[in-house]
Amino acid sequence: MTKIAIIGSEKSGKTTLAGKLGKKGNVTDVTMYDYAKNDSILTTIDATGYPVSVKPLITALNLSDIALLCIPPEGLDPQAAECIIALDLMQYKHGIVVLTKADATYPFAVDELKAKLQNLTKGTALENWDYMSISTSSFEGMEELKELIFEIGAKVDEEQRELDGLSPRIMIDQSFNVTGIGCVVLGVVEQGTINMKDKMIAYPTKKELEIRSIQMHDVDVKSAPAGARVGLALKGIQSKDIDRGFVVSNEETVATNFVLSCRVSPLAKSFNVNDMLHLYVGLQSSPVRVVEINEAGNTVDTANPGKEYTLKLEGSKEISYIKDDRFILSNLDEKQRFIAYGHEQ
Repeated sequence: MTKIAIIGSEKSGKTTLAGKLGKKGNVTDVTMYDYAKNDSILTTIDATGYPVSVKPLITALNLSDIALLCIPPEGLDPQAAECIIALDLMQYKHGIVVLTKADATYPFAVDELKAKLQNLTKGTALENWDYMSISTSSFEGMEELKELIFEIGAKVDEEQRELDGLSPRIMIDQSFNVTGIGCVVLGVVEQGTINMKDKMIAYPTKKELEIRSIQMHDVDVKSAPAGARVGLALKGIQSKDIDRGFVVSNEETVATNFVLSCRVSPLAKSFNVNDMLHLYVGLQSSPVRVVEINEAGNTVDTANPGKEYTLKLEGSKEISYIKDDRFILSNLDEKQRFIAYGHEQ
């Protein structure tokens, strides 16, 4: 199974392209598209609620293994630039820069745009990404794009097999009640292998549960490996007790306050002690106040772009995480909202 996020500005043609990559399914602030042919299964997630909110962008990227960054002939706009910053802060490993509406411009202009983007993304997570040109009217190049997606997807599958033996962890993005079944959730197995009858815990509320049944693309299975998108029927918990962002796991840290080793993006604006920021980890988010900024052992009042700090953050919402999780910080009052990444100290 290959899961891709399709992102970019509103005028990039990304939603039109998403419609050609699969059949439209669930619609919230992200829209799901599913494609299945023989053994090839593709789930496309369009961050339709972005740029009004950054949360759909974070959601789409965290539910996916590959990102398609769509850029029209006009080049970068503030939204596409913000997407690049988010991808870099997340150190997003696999992706394709899709030059959309290629038939609306001249071939040399497409080549020029590609060279410009390659220069702009040097030193970022996107530096070694592939580039593809696509028509979003005749859709010339679509089959080549799908081939490349599945080629990268095979590499992702190999990487995920290394995660199968870890402690199981499922990121939940939907929860609802089904008559006669009870609580059903949809999500992605981040790591480990889950099995029917496994007893686990829903975090951050720490409610115990049992996996009653597992489905992958509407097919009942007895187990699911790392990377699988799954539907789970759960026993011992109600749908109202579990929501998007919850993590089904065996052991998580739950906290409202955080001490993070952070690096501020060179393209962000500075921020100060007592500023209110927004913290994201996985599909969870919380407003946090900057309580203290420490630079190389010294307490300072301001965090500046391109530098590293230890931040003490105070929030009011419980967030669950594990040691290796990457936290993303944003300032929702700024035009470019993503400002830093960090790890628990």
